Amino acid sequence: MRLGPHNAITDVPGVRVGHATRDEPGWLTGATVVAPPLGTCAGVDVRGGGPGTRETDALAPSNLVDAVDAIVLSGGSAFGLSTADGVVQALADEGRGWAAGGPEQVVPIVPAAILFDLGRAGAWRHHPDSADGRAAYLAAASGPVDEGGVGAGTGARAGGLHGGIGTASLLLDSGATVGALVAVNAVGSPLRPDGRLLAEHLLVPGEVDLPDPDPAAVQRHWAARQAEMKALRAGMATTLAVVATDATLDKAGCTGLARVSHDGFARALAPVHTAFDGDTVFALSTREQPAPAPLDLVALQTAAADCVSRAIVRAVLASGTIDRTTDGGSSLPGYRDAIGA
Repeated sequence: MRLGPHNAITDVPGVRVGHATRDEPGWLTGATVVAPPLGTCAGVDVRGGGPGTRETDALAPSNLVDAVDAIVLSGGSAFGLSTADGVVQALADEGRGWAAGGPEQVVPIVPAAILFDLGRAGAWRHHPDSADGRAAYLAAASGPVDEGGVGAGTGARAGGLHGGIGTASLLLDSGATVGALVAVNAVGSPLRPDGRLLAEHLLVPGEVDLPDPDPAAVQRHWAARQAEMKALRAGMATTLAVVATDATLDKAGCTGLARVSHDGFARALAPVHTAFDGDTVFALSTREQPAPAPLDLVALQTAAADCVSRAIVRAVLASGTIDRTTDGGSSLPGYRDAIGA
């Protein structure tokens, strides 16, 4: 296995990503859209006690829909599900969707999931809406993907640190490509007790610059983390991911890929899938490469979980410090600042 040219989910041919970022005064939220090519099959696996989703039932292998037109990840908790409306309208304007009649009679299939970031800039009802979803879709492009505090990861928090968006990819020996994009917003921490990142050992050598934690700064971080945990309430987190491959999978295969990809959460965040999280993984197959042989399927699933873990590490490393406490919001310390590196 080796890195894709952009080390991003967009290394899967035809997959595009767009962000809408709301970080003006009073706002720390946004939406991210993954736009796959026509005919992309999808599955989903939802865990944890606080999920917020749309159209995930359509992805069950027993149900009719066999392709999706976009996946939306959004901040704003339940309010943020409205971002998918803007994506649906934009796709319908392009004539893309489930054929329900004549040429203009289409219904775009746009599953979505949300994370909790309400009030982190001081205004509870500031959340992304359909206009933000439409903007994220229209901004979707191939090539490099912005990471850190952008899109759905703008106001994300993970274990007392600024969470954010991360992405990673691998090219498999079978000829298939797999990539992941993660919006990291977890109750759990991405850190080991010594301040290093739990999943940094899964990074490809030379992939990123890893700082050396300062012991005194790490001690201060864990003291602040204990205080933060006392203030948590149910449903105030959730990490979201999209995994994509060009290997041919049906809906059951995509569902299995999403299920195994949750291992990537468990390697990079602790604890994970808690009652406070609604962790959700979508899996996409563009079906451009042959279906994997049994052992190649294991390799694909393993690589997908590794990409999820690496994307979480990259998100945390890419997100800087944000402090909105002066206007009633939150402090989101970046990893590099928090550990003193």
